[in-house]
Amino acid sequence: MSNTTTKVVLSTLLVLAALAWLRLIAVLPRFRARPVKRKRGSPTHLLIVLGSGGHTAEMMYMLDNAVFGAPLEQTKRRRLNWSNYTHRTWVVSSGDSVSATRAKDFEEKVRAESGADCGTYEVVSVPRARKIYQPLWTSPISCLHCGWECAKLLIWGRKGFPDLIMTNGPATATVLIFTCVLLRLLNVRGCDSQGKMRTIYVESWARVKKLSLSGRCLCWVADRVLVQWEELKGAGGRAEFHGVLCF
Repeated sequence: MSNTTTKVVLSTLLVLAALAWLRLIAVLPRFRARPVKRKRGSPTHLLIVLGSGGHTAEMMYMLDNAVFGAPLEQTKRRRLNWSNYTHRTWVVSSGDSVSATRAKDFEEKVRAESGADCGTYEVVSVPRARKIYQPLWTSPISCLHCGWECAKLLIWGRKGFPDLIMTNGPATATVLIFTCVLLRLLNVRGCDSQGKMRTIYVESWARVKKLSLSGRCLCWVADRVLVQWEELKGAGGRAEFHGVLCF
């Protein structure tokens, strides 16, 4: 290969690398375009990741408080109108029947108390990113498997790409959000152009002085990062504190 050809190849690779880097920056939250204001009543798809155990308990506390919490005059906040999210997708890890049951119970409670059409919902499972006591050297394989299944769910799901994703960890949720970033980076089926898959990560109430590993990873890619202790406000340069959310 001549020197001229080598220079052309290297220059091309450098240009492609620069373009890829600029594209990545464009989909990260610090530089991502603000969401387009939606028309009232337009279909909205919410995806919630339940992380099993304590993570599921905290998420259900947050949602229950948001939907059925104290009235406005006592807390100076609005209740969440669950019917605004015309379709909800609950994602649980494979084998986590407890989280799946709690999601269904919550939906039935909303339907029973509202007495109105609350839209539709589904509960789907994906492989765990990492099982308890799983050897670390096998984790990349299980994470890739989880990421592939998450990508299939997001691309070919019942209602297409979600408009909003809410999670509080742990590993499976982290993989799902990084999968979202990759899909937006490639603008698969126009997901980034349409402003799909905005993400909210809520750090666990148990994290008082420093972010969890999931929190440290997602602080760079999630659109909003919420913490529940004032000591963590500003952690990672982006963490927001709005009080305790799960109690």
